[in-house]
Order: sequence, then C-alpha cells, then structure tokens
Amino acid sequence: MKPGGKKNSQLVLRLDKDERDAFVERCKALDTSAAREIRRFIREFMEETRGA
Repeated sequence: MKPGGKKNSQLVLRLDKDERDAFVERCKALDTSAAREIRRFIREFMEETRGA
C-alpha cells in the first residue's frame, strides 16, 4: 500500500448480478464492506501463495 494508506489502483471484475448483490448484502449484515472483504481476500491469497 502507498504511504499514508491511499489506494492508487482499481480492479474491475464482472460478476453475476445476483451473486454480487448477495455478497454485498452478506457483507452489510456482517458490518463490513464488499471492498474491504475483497482486499482481505487478496492479502490472504498473496500471503498463502508467497514463494509459489
């Protein structure tokens, strides 16, 4: 991440609308955001696959 915590890039993905809506609603129910959970997934994935 850039110094100061500012994001400088976007990732655009295509999802089935129903799947996307369900994911967003589940995140809201868990008091989190879809973006936060996707970033968490990416960080965990990168850590788990380090050295691969």
